[in-house]
Amino acid sequence: MNTTAVMKALEKLGSAPTKKTYLRHGCPEPFFGVKIADMKALIKKLKINNDTALAKELYQTANSDAMYLAGLICDGRQLTRRDLNDWAKKATWHMISSYTVPWVAAEHPEGWDAALEWIDSPEERISLTGWSTLGGIAAVRADKDLDLKAIKKLLDRVAKTIHQSPNHIRYAMNGFVIAIGTYVTPLAAKAQAAAAKIGEVKVDMGDTACKVPLASDYLKKAIDSGRHGAKRKTIKC
Repeated sequence: MNTTAVMKALEKLGSAPTKKTYLRHGCPEPFFGVKIADMKALIKKLKINNDTALAKELYQTANSDAMYLAGLICDGRQLTRRDLNDWAKKATWHMISSYTVPWVAAEHPEGWDAALEWIDSPEERISLTGWSTLGGIAAVRADKDLDLKAIKKLLDRVAKTIHQSPNHIRYAMNGFVIAIGTYVTPLAAKAQAAAAKIGEVKVDMGDTACKVPLASDYLKKAIDSGRHGAKRKTIKC
């Protein structure tokens, strides 16, 4: 399957209502407005799962639907560190920075180191990618393979700086605290303390009904439900 054929298939799946929804969330042109469920069905139909070469070509189109699809079919382990940085820099909006790039970076052996560099970037979309990647790695990587000392420092950093950070960075930082408290058992108490200190996080979500989860409540529910500490196989969704 080549890029041209996939783009044509995506275009056919696009709809005006979905495009209107994505526009409200801040998605820039070009894009068709394809529902995620339809995109996943297309992957099965075309049998393009784990096609990293195709994913790289789709990502370079700068079409949001194609970029999102690229993250779903890419094997992040097959990318180079240079590829990761390129994807982070070329993300066109916060949905790609928060999901697509972190998906592949979390699979990459150098994803953690890349994310630590990204969070210090003055560019919001890159820093956003970094925080999202760190939370994603914590969700899938065994606790014994995580740098717990570094995560402790990151939790302290979030608690100290989150309310002064840029808009979407606040959302990602809040998500990082939730990820650590939910998936990293040795640091659950530390994350809960950070969540209590942070309290409510205000983020301008634009003309949408989206809300920022209260980390302390989210972590309590995770513990009460019995799913605390259970790692995910993947963060792709």
